[in-house]
Amino acid sequence: MSTATGGTEVGVRELSYAEAIREALRQAMHADERVILLGEDIGVYGGAFGVTDGLLEEFGPERVRDTPISEAAITGCAIGAAVTGLRPVVEIQFMDFITLAMEQLVLQAAKMRYMFGGTVTVPMVLRTPAGAGTGAAAQHSGSLEAWFAHVPGLKVVAPATPADAKALLLAAIADPNPVIVVEHKLLYRTRGPVPEAPAPAPLGVAAVRREGRDVTVVATSVMVPRALTAAERLAAEGVDVEVVDLRTLRPLDAETPAASARKTGRVVVVYEAVKTLGIGAEVAARLVEGETFYHLKAPVVRLGGAECPIPYNRTLERAAVPQEEDIVAAVRQVLAEG
Repeated sequence: MSTATGGTEVGVRELSYAEAIREALRQAMHADERVILLGEDIGVYGGAFGVTDGLLEEFGPERVRDTPISEAAITGCAIGAAVTGLRPVVEIQFMDFITLAMEQLVLQAAKMRYMFGGTVTVPMVLRTPAGAGTGAAAQHSGSLEAWFAHVPGLKVVAPATPADAKALLLAAIADPNPVIVVEHKLLYRTRGPVPEAPAPAPLGVAAVRREGRDVTVVATSVMVPRALTAAERLAAEGVDVEVVDLRTLRPLDAETPAASARKTGRVVVVYEAVKTLGIGAEVAARLVEGETFYHLKAPVVRLGGAECPIPYNRTLERAAVPQEEDIVAAVRQVLAEG
C-alpha cells in the first residue's frame, strides 16, 4: 500500500491528467484480458499526446494495436470486437476526425442494443483529445461533444481533473454501452491528486467543485479550472461563486445544477463548444422547465464558443473560446440583472 506523503491521503499521489488516463488503462488491462487498445500511433509512438506510452511494451502488440489511418475502420473494428466479447478502447487522435467515424458510432454502436432487443451490447470506449489552445487550427481544435450527447445509446463524459480522468475512464470501460471520453488537450499536463486504487466514478453524476451563495457557474471540461480561477477573482470583490462540474454530458445530471440554482438564484453555463445548440442550452432548458425556474432571480446566461471554426492565429484562437475574464464578466452580468 502506498504511504501518505506531503499531507496527502494514503494511496493518493499527484499525477498528470495524461498519467491518470494511462494508469486507468493499465489497471483495466491487468484486471481484464478482454480490454484491448486500438488507434493510430498508440503503440510505438505512444499516442499523439503520449497517453499510451509504454503500454505496447507492457501488454504486447496483440492488445495494443497500431492501426491504419482510417477512423471509420478503427471504430468499426472496435464495435465488432465489442459485440463479440472484447472491451476495446479506441483513441482518435483529434476529435475533429471523429466525424469520419460518425456512421459507425451513431448508426451502429448507438443503436445495436435497441435494434436487437437488448440481446447485444457494445462495451467499447472511444477516447479523443478535443479543444482549442494549442495553435492547431480549425481541423484539430474542435469540441464536438454536443453532437454525440444528442444521440440515444451513446454516453459522453468530459473529465476536468486527473482523478476524474482515471475514475470516469474506468467506469466507461466497465460500462456495457459505447462511451465517448472527451479529453481536453490543455488538461493533459495539469496535475492533481489521484487515488492509486482502481475506483470507477459513477457516470451521470455532477460534482460541486466550489461552494458559494451568490451565483452558480455550471462548467464542463477545461472550463472547470477556468471557472474556479474566476471564482477566486470574484471572491476578492465579495462575490461568492459556486462551481458545478457536469463531468458527464450524457446521461446528464440535471439535479445537481438545479439544486445549486435554487440556492444561488443565478446561473452561468460555460462551455468551449460553439454556443448555439450546445450543452448550455440543454442545461438552461432543464433549469427553466421545472420548479427551479421560480427560484431564479435573473435569466440564465450561456457562455460558449464563437460561431466560427477555431482560428490559427493565437490571439483569435484565444478570443474564440471563453477565458477566465469572460466568466468573470458573465457573472457580473447575471448579478446586474437580478
